[in-house]
Amino acid sequence: MVAERGREIVEQAPAKINLSLHVLGRRMDGYHELESLVVFADLADTLTLLPGAPPSLVVIGPTATASGPVTDNLVLKAAGALTTRRRGLLAGSFMLDKKLPVAAGIGGGSADAAAALRLLARANDLSRDDQDLRDAARTVGADVPVCLESLARMMRGAGEILGPPLSLPPLPALLVNPGVVVETAAVFRAMGLKPGEGRAVAPHPDLPADVTADGLILLLEECRNDLEPATRQVQPVVIDVIERLRRKAGCRLARMSGSGATCFGLFETLDQAVAAAVSLRKARPTWWIQPATLGSARRDGQ
Repeated sequence: MVAERGREIVEQAPAKINLSLHVLGRRMDGYHELESLVVFADLADTLTLLPGAPPSLVVIGPTATASGPVTDNLVLKAAGALTTRRRGLLAGSFMLDKKLPVAAGIGGGSADAAAALRLLARANDLSRDDQDLRDAARTVGADVPVCLESLARMMRGAGEILGPPLSLPPLPALLVNPGVVVETAAVFRAMGLKPGEGRAVAPHPDLPADVTADGLILLLEECRNDLEPATRQVQPVVIDVIERLRRKAGCRLARMSGSGATCFGLFETLDQAVAAAVSLRKARPTWWIQPATLGSARRDGQ
């Protein structure tokens, strides 16, 4: 049923975490060929749509200022991409409560764009498999398609090739961002790959269907984030973040997500992740430090 005008509907925009990120090379079209195991955190921005109101976007929240001009926000770009494809859609005004760090390697803007598309789909009774919805997601950004459903899965190509949803055990984690902005384009430039250039790297290991938390950690130890060395050149503070995570009691694996600078530590228990957060906040009070559980996110409207 189409949403009622004047009645707000809400979607969460959960953080995307790249547990692995392998760069296989650079395509002739300039995009980089990737393999990445993607999960989502129970930390999110919140996006609200008032159907039928004049089109607009208001951004509030602790990281609103860092998110830049409203006119450049991916929420509006996503809404425009869908309404251009599907004339006559009921649109409206958005309010974004921005809590996730910006340009941080956790897909915050892409998650917000995906949430906007889900809200418009709910407002207009569109299926999640609607082709216009998926085409709009691909138009807005490479990470938007995987954020559309916020399910754990393998992501390949430049982000447009999505594997089937994966049933993974929940992973207690600590997410840490040192408060620096990392431009994805700058990181890829630092890699120095030319169009058409490949990399002789090990393939991503296959994920067993019934993988346990221990098995998943062991598999991830065989993986890597190939952007991490380049990000360390752009923002050396990433080295400090990862080393501090590794030294925390119960941390089983520490790695950077996406192009950074957000890093994650996977812990044996959530209590250990919380204790690590308390300790790290004392040492680095200006950093964004949040315990989380990683897996497939649940959202409003499911």
